[in-house]
Amino acid sequence: MKIGVYPGTFDPITNGHIDIVRRSFQIFDKVIIAVAPNPKKKPLFDIHERVEMIREATRNIPNVEIEIFEGLLAEYMKRKGVHAIVRGLRAISDFEHEFMMALLNRKLDGGVETVFLMPSEEYSYLTSSAIKEVASYGGVVKDLVPPMVAQHLRERFQKGPK
Repeated sequence: MKIGVYPGTFDPITNGHIDIVRRSFQIFDKVIIAVAPNPKKKPLFDIHERVEMIREATRNIPNVEIEIFEGLLAEYMKRKGVHAIVRGLRAISDFEHEFMMALLNRKLDGGVETVFLMPSEEYSYLTSSAIKEVASYGGVVKDLVPPMVAQHLRERFQKGPK
């Protein structure tokens, strides 16, 4: 069975992320969405809220597993016994960072490969940060994120960010 690991903060998961998950199945039999706490990014949602939103957003996609991981991605991959990282590339601006991370992961574990996938054009501009900004000003994000994520964003910004 070919397994791909799609790592990220997913704060929150967007329709672009879901698009990459779906595209991954053209290559992999199973996709593990590996959710990183990443406190440096000061997430809007805690790790368990993010996992629950991802679980809900992917409930109709077979062969998706969601896990929390901490530490080095290469070490996580080794523990899982998997060798392929899935990353989405939206624009040229993503490439340099993702390329350097792919090389670093390969240096840490020579058996790890990174597969880059492009999202559908309709999602090529989406970032979790942009979605949070739009939502923070009361903007409508319902076409950019799964419905329950839009609801969580509305509720969070009505209460105020954590």
